[in-house]
Amino acid sequence: MEMLDPRVDFVFKRIFASEGNKDVLLAFLNRIFLDAGDLPLEEVVLLNPYTDKDDPLDKQAIFDIWAKTVGGKLINIEMQLFNKYDIEKRTLYYWSKRYAGQLQVSGKYTELKKCVTINILNYKVLPNEHTHSVFHLREDSSGAPLTDDIEIHFLELPKLNQPVTPGEGGLVNWLLFLKGIDYSEWEVLQMNEPALKKAMETLEFLSQDSEARRKYEDRQKFLMDEASQRDGALREGFAKGMAEGTAAGELEAKRVIAKNLLSMGMDYSSVQKATGLSEEELKSINN
Repeated sequence: MEMLDPRVDFVFKRIFASEGNKDVLLAFLNRIFLDAGDLPLEEVVLLNPYTDKDDPLDKQAIFDIWAKTVGGKLINIEMQLFNKYDIEKRTLYYWSKRYAGQLQVSGKYTELKKCVTINILNYKVLPNEHTHSVFHLREDSSGAPLTDDIEIHFLELPKLNQPVTPGEGGLVNWLLFLKGIDYSEWEVLQMNEPALKKAMETLEFLSQDSEARRKYEDRQKFLMDEASQRDGALREGFAKGMAEGTAAGELEAKRVIAKNLLSMGMDYSSVQKATGLSEEELKSINN
């Protein structure tokens, strides 16, 4: 039997955000927080649990997982199979919406609770080699925190090169499961991390269910088509820009590439990364 890919957001949410699998989510979150040096959670509440009404092809469907601790801390978990680019700014944007969204009319700033964003990525984005990176808001020289209200995690699966090791518990086992290790090694992971058993059983059930597989294939195709369109636009912009700009020199080629990418709707930050042009140069192109 071919297993479904747990990195597809639709499947990921079904495994970790079903009402009957809250214990799986809690165990996974606690491994993430313990790996970051934080205390474990005692309980977690699902704010947008998976339901059978979640349509894999609905562009408005939310396959992130939103949860809340007993103390009110908000947690957002997102599984990304393909690179949507500009993940750093996207993360801050959606973090800020969740943070500000807590404040009701005439509410007090003291009522704002900590918001944690956890990005699980099937691609590399940060320049370091750490599989698990955690960010807070701190003063540069002393490291003193300004506030503990912002916490952002990046879990980059391609950076995980560790084999399954009998007797080793911890977050690595969950990440190996998500990365899709061979089915023959599942038993070792379960022995290392007993809470994984239920996640594996859920994935096995979904892999055998014809309706779940149909939804999975629909979602997988949607994500692949979306990624292909983004990559195609990037390649087209580069090719056209190089063809039109070579005669005028490398800088002019970059300017033409940037203009084409901006006209296709790509955001400034992604264009800046793709071309190496400064923010001022990009603004001058668009004026």
